[in-house]
Amino acid sequence: MIDTASVRAADAGAPSARMGRSAWGRIAICIVLALPAVVFRLSGFAPNPVVDLLVFGGAVVAASFLLAWAAEAAQKDISGALAIAILALIAVLPEYAVDLYYAFRSGYDPSYEQFAAANMTGSNRLLLGFGWPLVVVISLLVARRYVRAGTLPRTATRVLQLEQSSRLDIGFLALLAVVAFLIPLMGSIPLWFGFVLLAAFVAYLWRASQAPDDGDDEEMVGMAGNIASMPQRTRRWTIVALFVVAAAVILSSAEPFAEALVASGSALGIDSYFLVQWLAPLATEAPEFIVAALFALRGMGGAAIGTLIASKVNQWSLLVGSLPIAHVLGGGTSGGLPLDGRQVEEFVLTASQTVLGVAIIIALRFHRWSAIALVALFAVQFVVTDTSGRWVLSGVHVVAALVVLWINRRDVVPTLRAPFRRAVAAGDA
Repeated sequence: MIDTASVRAADAGAPSARMGRSAWGRIAICIVLALPAVVFRLSGFAPNPVVDLLVFGGAVVAASFLLAWAAEAAQKDISGALAIAILALIAVLPEYAVDLYYAFRSGYDPSYEQFAAANMTGSNRLLLGFGWPLVVVISLLVARRYVRAGTLPRTATRVLQLEQSSRLDIGFLALLAVVAFLIPLMGSIPLWFGFVLLAAFVAYLWRASQAPDDGDDEEMVGMAGNIASMPQRTRRWTIVALFVVAAAVILSSAEPFAEALVASGSALGIDSYFLVQWLAPLATEAPEFIVAALFALRGMGGAAIGTLIASKVNQWSLLVGSLPIAHVLGGGTSGGLPLDGRQVEEFVLTASQTVLGVAIIIALRFHRWSAIALVALFAVQFVVTDTSGRWVLSGVHVVAALVVLWINRRDVVPTLRAPFRRAVAAGDA
């Protein structure tokens, strides 16, 4: 872990008022970007699908940034299990709003069943195949400065060391990744299975709230740090206002944005499934990637990758568990959300990639070659787009995961036990 004391010391002297003005300016930019969507929504103006996509997509991105800043800055005033629950739900709102709309719509319009889980599989693979390697590469590049200064060993430029607290998240992600293979075997996401996944999410929050405090107050960086530096009263009102405004923009833009994605595919001659699976996640995941990258640039790579691991846990538990419930509420059968052949393949590919990701980080070390391998395998899926290609790529993920798990076999049992232990010792491996 890179020592950030010098960074904190350099930032400590910045005047609060100045940082407050900077924060207000960036907040204003996001609000201005979201305003056209509000006007479109209230007036019912919809010139064409592509324009709608740009307007409402821009609003979702802008609101996602507001949520990310406010959620991180809120940690200054909220602590404990309540903070974990609130922040976990807030952070996933943009992605969930779009995906749950498709699941709800599929309840009374079967043509939307193909899109119900598309956003989830896309964002899940984007997070691991691009987000994780991005953080690792930035962290290793930053480490070079410390190696040249003689404060870190040369191995710090090749391996990112994860924090011990990540063991709990990795343990939950490992269990969820294995359970995820039941979905393609069942050919659907049954309603009862959705409640099981929601229970797993609650258990995850409960166990995370019991983890002992390591005593270190992580430095807030970027806009979250700017907001946190405001006077207490101004800061709290700003955070509440950001939550309300961002949530209102996202909830009002989710439906037209989701519809515009589907309609734009036909208008542009692009596969609508492709747009739903990849364009929507790019919009909703961008703020999270930027926040994680800022942590990595500050020499806090372990904390950065930890936030992205937690996001994977949220996706496999809260998001997937909510899909069959939204489908039933939309008028679907009580059996749950049905999956067609394409969706089954996508779930297998996503689950197998997750297993590989778990295998890579199970020893709390992220090697440079592992990041390169993840990016390469992520890129291959855009070249091999047929059914056999997806199955072969899934098999490659599983085989590679088994090899890496064998190499790191001593860490398998401690990781699988982590979600069930009452306490997580600071030095426990």
